[in-house]
Amino acid sequence: MSLKDLPQEARPREKLLARGPGALSDAELLALLLRTGTAGKSVLHLAQELSDQFGGIAGLLNAPSNDLRAIKGLGPAKQAELQAVLELARRALAQTLRERAALDSPQAVKDYLQLQIGRRSHEVFAVVFLDAQHKLIALEEMFRGTLSQTSVYPREVVVRALHHHASAVVLAHNHPSGSVQASRADEMLTQTLKAALALVDVRVLDHVIVSPGQSLSMAEQGLL
Repeated sequence: MSLKDLPQEARPREKLLARGPGALSDAELLALLLRTGTAGKSVLHLAQELSDQFGGIAGLLNAPSNDLRAIKGLGPAKQAELQAVLELARRALAQTLRERAALDSPQAVKDYLQLQIGRRSHEVFAVVFLDAQHKLIALEEMFRGTLSQTSVYPREVVVRALHHHASAVVLAHNHPSGSVQASRADEMLTQTLKAALALVDVRVLDHVIVSPGQSLSMAEQGLL
């Protein structure tokens, strides 16, 4: 069943046009992207199932391509549309951060990192490069795998900071396990990078740990 087969008052598009996007549920918004369901399953039913299976809209949009390909009724076109929506959200938030002092709103930085790396199935280490006014220059994912002082190379972080002419950085990594508790290894790595970057006059403002739906600022915890 497609959206056009629904009663007029139940169609998400008409509801959105009449009352605005805030009036729609997550499933209804997702149904607008999917447009059609599968045999014996309405598009709204499919949208709700997908949302439930992946732990919400954020989980679905960040799901690995292999997981999406396994879903009946979610072909390449729909997968591409979902991934395009996530990329648009990333770019919109990045543009917002570039247009204002990024650290005027620590929550905006956490939200940005959540969108970028919060739901990765593997651990990644990223660096947010900032200018002298603490505006966003770039975010780079620099390393993958379990973090330690031997798996993250300070020299490479310093090289990229110099490349971007950065005045400050925010370090970040994700915990796919769901916990955002800073480990002793996280603290040692932070201090190692802080010392290396200080040699080229680049400040480490924070080290943010994110997992699905959670984030922790080591600066706010007094761990920097």
